[in-house]
Amino acid sequence: MRIAVLLHNVRSAHNVGSIFRTADAAGVSKLYLSGYAPLPVDRFGRAQKEIAKTALGATTFVPWEYSKRPAPIIKKLRSEGWHIVGVEQDERSIDYRKFKVRENTLFVFGNEVRGLSPLLREQCAELIEIPMRGDKESLNVSVAAGIILFSFPRS
Repeated sequence: MRIAVLLHNVRSAHNVGSIFRTADAAGVSKLYLSGYAPLPVDRFGRAQKEIAKTALGATTFVPWEYSKRPAPIIKKLRSEGWHIVGVEQDERSIDYRKFKVRENTLFVFGNEVRGLSPLLREQCAELIEIPMRGDKESLNVSVAAGIILFSFPRS
């Protein structure tokens, strides 16, 4: 069973780099970037300094791919039998601790402020959330990714 991650419109290079590093540590098979998420390399193939600083080399170990829109990535993986799971607070969301990974799974994370758009939520077979106990409504996306990626065993 494989785990992959899709970051859509995650704007902070620091968050992208941190998630690359966490993805490597958690054994993620591939990281997908879409929308205006910053890429590990610029258009000339040079390392993006802010991502490199937080990823500490993980961008060379974790395969990644970019698509302007997330839909083609989701459609391709769904056709290959992947389960698409959005990480977002929503009426349909279940507590991540009640979710069981049973097949190849793509976890979708969204923008630091707006999260996943309603359209992107609809493309997910399931939505999971991390319950908040304090006054704040959410966690930083890189922290949320760490919690999710280390919560599910891999075979």
